[in-house]
Amino acid sequence: MASPPAQPTLTFPAWPQAGAEEREGLLRALDQEGWWRNGGSEVDSFEREFAELHGAPYAIATTNGTHALELALSVLGVGPGDEVIVPAFTFIASSLAVQRLGAVPVPADVHPETYCLDIDATARLITPRTKAVMPVHMAGQVADLDALAELAGAAGVAVLQDAAHAHAARWRGRRMGEFGSMAAFSFQNGKLMTAGEGGALLLPDEESHRQAYLRHGCGRPPGDRVYAHLTQGSNYRLNEFSAAVLRAQLTRLEAQIAVREQRSRQLEAALARIPGVVPQGRDDRCDVKSHYMAMVRLPGVTPERRTAVVDALNGHGIPAFVGFPPVYRTSGYWQGPYSGDADEIGKRCPVAEEIGGDCVWLHHRVLLADPATVDRLAEVFAEVVAGP
Repeated sequence: MASPPAQPTLTFPAWPQAGAEEREGLLRALDQEGWWRNGGSEVDSFEREFAELHGAPYAIATTNGTHALELALSVLGVGPGDEVIVPAFTFIASSLAVQRLGAVPVPADVHPETYCLDIDATARLITPRTKAVMPVHMAGQVADLDALAELAGAAGVAVLQDAAHAHAARWRGRRMGEFGSMAAFSFQNGKLMTAGEGGALLLPDEESHRQAYLRHGCGRPPGDRVYAHLTQGSNYRLNEFSAAVLRAQLTRLEAQIAVREQRSRQLEAALARIPGVVPQGRDDRCDVKSHYMAMVRLPGVTPERRTAVVDALNGHGIPAFVGFPPVYRTSGYWQGPYSGDADEIGKRCPVAEEIGGDCVWLHHRVLLADPATVDRLAEVFAEVVAGP
């Protein structure tokens, strides 16, 4: 492979993006009497606005997306010895949130086109210990929520959406808060909207919201002055400054997703013409894909070659990364009585094994570039892949 250029050949819009709205929000929060949610109004306002955009009755803002998952699992009553089915191909937080509650993450294989939970593979793993199924909307491609709801309903288990990649996404016209299940989001620095860190949890009804509110604030009810810790929990509260930034970020989210959709169609078509490159597929029932990242596979690539490709792309100024390893192939995966040997799990997750070894992803800011830059990106990608 040829050496990367001395200077990057491509430039893309910066991320995160901020403007006067974020500055105004920070000053607004600064001028309040309190800088935490119980003394200000930014968190309350953000929760209402985020819930409204996603069609949910309620939302709770949290310190980060992993904590949003932990909070949701706690509300569902997940505890030691319970099982939660997670995708075998996902960021480790999907598994870690389960593990932190003493429960067992059970990896299920993913669909070879969408990289989301495979329905048949999920069905085979439901046992009397299963408390929940956690689909991940990979790169903004929404998992088959219809089939998952039917499967979970028949088995008497809950669905918890890991929507860290799926801000403002839609499935058959329905928003993530319109499915009667909880959905957890992340606002980490690289996400589609960000305050550096942060998260949110959509709640489907008043009781789940009440439980989530209690548990995200050490079990204390609103307005508590006597330390009435009504249930177990932790401190997952978001601060007022982060909420002010997120309110500003929310105002431009849908417009940015519309641009990403246009550029994504352009990029996917170009990359699909490159021999040895297979872009992530689409399920057209996901009628708004939020495009957290552009994912492609390089079937048959060796680990060394994949790393070299990613390094070369970065040398050209393209923000590229290797894909996630299967969660059970990481040292952070649960080692417990029901976890199973990684090689044994791998036998039932052949698709995750392949994607975990050959996937490359590009940060979503490449999809905010102008059309000519996207065309040039595809040309450079072809040159790099074809190189020695």
